[in-house]
Amino acid sequence: MPLLQIRTYGDPVLREKSRPLDKSEVNDSFRDLIASMAETMYGAEGVGLAANQVGETRRFFVADIKQVTGNGQKGKRRKDAARRELLVYLNPEVLETSVEDEAATEGCLSIPEEEAEVYRPLRVRVRYRDLEWNEHEELLEGLHARVFQHELDHLDGVLFVDHVSRDERERMAGALNRLKRQTRKALSSTAK
Repeated sequence: MPLLQIRTYGDPVLREKSRPLDKSEVNDSFRDLIASMAETMYGAEGVGLAANQVGETRRFFVADIKQVTGNGQKGKRRKDAARRELLVYLNPEVLETSVEDEAATEGCLSIPEEEAEVYRPLRVRVRYRDLEWNEHEELLEGLHARVFQHELDHLDGVLFVDHVSRDERERMAGALNRLKRQTRKALSSTAK
């Protein structure tokens, strides 16, 4: 499967709210897109990848929590392809969140080389559909809950930097502005 271009900070598609998928869209072409997204995520050593990060404005994401060893979203990645456990979430939603939250370091494939502490609920009850259009409801905890929330934010046009403290945002401002300028320059050159 071909690798896809990961959209970076400053690309307007990252701020768009994704539209729900219809069952009729889950066809062979869509499954190929999922496979390409998975290979792109693994190639970039990511834990998750939302549709709009590759220019799609439909409501789905892929993730593989088992790729991370140790604590946190930015833990070490396993290189063993046999240990992959791809998760596909179509039309994901959070039904409930725990009162307890926790700070952890997050990063993002769309904001390379930047990380910050983000508070998120420790547990979330979620609902989604799989590739066979079966509906699932689950209680997620820990890293799995964090990744689900991070990727779901993407589908709503929200980035992890929107959750950080003012001090963290100011610390990252220079890097974010540089990345936004680079992204906008690249977008304007491809539009010509």
